[in-house]
Amino acid sequence: MKIVVGLGNYGSEYRATRHNVGFMVADALAERWHIETWKNKFDALVGEYRGTDTVLIVKPQTYMNLSGTAVKAVLNWYKLDAEDVIVIYDDLDLPVGKLRLRTQGGSGGHRGIESLLVELGKNSFSRVRIGIGRPPAYMKTADYVLGRFSAEEVPVIDQAIKRGADAVEEILQSGFTKAMNEYNRE
Repeated sequence: MKIVVGLGNYGSEYRATRHNVGFMVADALAERWHIETWKNKFDALVGEYRGTDTVLIVKPQTYMNLSGTAVKAVLNWYKLDAEDVIVIYDDLDLPVGKLRLRTQGGSGGHRGIESLLVELGKNSFSRVRIGIGRPPAYMKTADYVLGRFSAEEVPVIDQAIKRGADAVEEILQSGFTKAMNEYNRE
């Protein structure tokens, strides 16, 4: 069993914001896999896909800064480990739409990842980072990540969401190393 976690903030006011690209990729996967029923448990929305292996899509409903509590509850219930987790999230340090896959590391200042590191006590979960770019000098980072994409960025981020979902499927089918070799070189 694998757990695919899309990070974001719940609520309609955050729906299409930069900080919610993890939720957007999770929703794209759910659509591909025909997941129509989401269960509200573990302080998260959980969708289940049964293919060759069972995959849970998890969208924490705790706000970004407490995402780790929901993920930890899922792992504890299913008796899984951090290595069974693929986390999808936004990254300020990558240009808009750029993907980067990593197997471990620090938080890079991302509060959702910080929460996962604290709650899981490990940094060995897989990551699919989607670039949202840096805010303009006049803008606070919080306002930027909670803002919406510009008209010029929308087609770029739409493509990145599709590629993020493709990358997760590649990880599940062929392993992280093969996916990383394919998606990190572009």
